[in-house]
Amino acid sequence: MCKKDNSICFAFGILAGIVGGIAAGLLYAPKPGKEFREDIKKTVIDAAEKYSPEIQKAKKQAIDMIKGSKCKIELEYKKFLDNVKAEKLANAKNIETDVYNM
Repeated sequence: MCKKDNSICFAFGILAGIVGGIAAGLLYAPKPGKEFREDIKKTVIDAAEKYSPEIQKAKKQAIDMIKGSKCKIELEYKKFLDNVKAEKLANAKNIETDVYNM
């Protein structure tokens, strides 16, 4: 996936960095509960504000990819159903021909 679009890789990298930073903060925080929760809240809000454009871009790209995949799947499904229908009609025609040739 990352070989095709570097911006997606970049967005995933940013997301991984944010998650890793939050996890490290949780593991090494020597503060008591309420103060610790306030610091986490502040860190998350700051990260969301700082990386908001990249996150929005990655979200838009993901939605576009999902929509494109959905359209392709629907098209292939329709082709599959058409092929099944055509095969059933061909089989019915063959049976009808065999019956009349008897």
